[in-house]
Amino acid sequence: MHASQPLRVPVGSDAGRWSTFHGEKTLVVAARTVTSTVRVLECLPALLRGDSRVTVVFAHDPTSAFNDGVLDLLHDAGCRVIPWEQVSHAEPDLILTASENIDVPAGHCPVLVLPHGIGFQKQVPDARAPGDRLSGVVPDSLLESGRAWLAISHPSQEEQLLSSHPKAAGRTLLVGDPCYDELLVSAGRASTYRRALGVPGGHRLVVLSSTWGRTSLIGRDPGLAAQVLAALPYDEFRVAAIVHPNVWAGHGSWQIRNLLAPALEAGLMLVPHVHAWRSALVAADVVVGDHGSVTLYGAALGKPVLLGAFGSEAVEGTAAAALGRTAPRLDPQGDLHEQIAAAMAGPAPDRFAAVAEGAFDRPGQSLTRLRAALYHLLDLAEPVPAPPPELYLAEPEETGADVTAWTVTTSLSSADGPGVVTVRRRPAAVPGEDEEETTTRFRHLACDEREPERRLLESASVLLRGAPATSTSAALLWAEDALERLPGCRLAAAPLRGGGYVAGLRDGRTVEATVTGPTAHPGLPAAVVYALLRAAAPLDDAVVSVRVGAREEDVVIRLRAPSPGGASG
Repeated sequence: MHASQPLRVPVGSDAGRWSTFHGEKTLVVAARTVTSTVRVLECLPALLRGDSRVTVVFAHDPTSAFNDGVLDLLHDAGCRVIPWEQVSHAEPDLILTASENIDVPAGHCPVLVLPHGIGFQKQVPDARAPGDRLSGVVPDSLLESGRAWLAISHPSQEEQLLSSHPKAAGRTLLVGDPCYDELLVSAGRASTYRRALGVPGGHRLVVLSSTWGRTSLIGRDPGLAAQVLAALPYDEFRVAAIVHPNVWAGHGSWQIRNLLAPALEAGLMLVPHVHAWRSALVAADVVVGDHGSVTLYGAALGKPVLLGAFGSEAVEGTAAAALGRTAPRLDPQGDLHEQIAAAMAGPAPDRFAAVAEGAFDRPGQSLTRLRAALYHLLDLAEPVPAPPPELYLAEPEETGADVTAWTVTTSLSSADGPGVVTVRRRPAAVPGEDEEETTTRFRHLACDEREPERRLLESASVLLRGAPATSTSAALLWAEDALERLPGCRLAAAPLRGGGYVAGLRDGRTVEATVTGPTAHPGLPAAVVYALLRAAAPLDDAVVSVRVGAREEDVVIRLRAPSPGGASG
């Protein structure tokens, strides 16, 4: 659409000829980046719910370096979109945006600027001039016009603004933070969100949170996710990553996934960057982050926080800077497992209460306050006195790939016979420092039969059937075929649909195993059998305790007598 063409949308002076609904006021949402557009999309429905008096149109401003994905986002949400040069023709009564960088057309309508993070906490590159600027602040020219209103989440942000931008005096609206309030509403659903993400029961979820830029968590060390996955026992932890939308827009999903390929193959859950990060953050047991807003939200929710990076662009006197002084640092050269475990075992959930109090004013009331401000600027009465609805966040979807190869370390309590076997598995896609083998400690490679890397599969000492066998006979036939195809394999183990496990050994013997407690991954009883084989311990009628982290279950193992008719008998 060219600027000279009339608008064929239900706004402007010609709207009556084309519209179905009769709106009294026109609200134009300025959409410039994914981050800022999402902020408006997440709160606007609750503010204008059911009000036919307000016609909403989204105007696409393509001038940002991080513009990629904005149009897709708007179209997926079903928004009516006009090009930015058509805004003046829409004759808006209010322009709403969460981007301070829009080039507002001439006119008299007010402009309400929502934060797309938490306050004015970071210096960012200035798109209009060399050097940096304070994130979240509109140009002085817009402040001078008297049209701009800056929504803030805490009174201290007004004091900060006045010290650096005196022209912002009288141009702030204290409303709180709708995003934080959404997180608080859903805080009690952490276990539900963990299950939805595919985190097994009894496992802890570590969330890596990265803002954008070279001093961010992912910018400083793209390999940290793989390091964390290598350090944490697979049967005790899962790891997710929340990466700022500007990274996705600036580099593309291909680049991100290629950089994170080892971690993704090791089960990293790369959380979709538009809406799902909120429920993933609620699900976290611990956050490893940086100076970005997501890390600060996690701290405000009472999550244990470790800072894996913290850029100098964080502004002194802000809640983000306070978090930087308060939260412990993650030492990438140290024992990551030990540091993460210590963080989770640290002080009570109010550890960052003072930081949260300095970031959010009157939590739980932001939508009510923001709606009042919005309708005041539209010069309309609020439709109903009831507060906007407080909705739970949607459940996230599973995003992690299935891990199909593990480096497994088993330790026996005694070399004299079965007792306790401690099992620790690490995804084979990420290299780690494994303990040396001894007479009671062994290491092997275990692969699911679906492992796509040929060399790994052919090097496996233990092969695992991907799906439960329908019968013992079917399991034995599968094991016989697997051992024939893979001459380096010492045992092939299969779970049975009715419960229990069967393993065929290279020497022709067959082992049956049952595990007390919840259904175990077949790799665990197979690891016990492998350890007993290496220790030359008896396999018939053996009762062994398998220890995985703090959990311990009994494994009953017995040799299956050979059938006269072979596997099918």
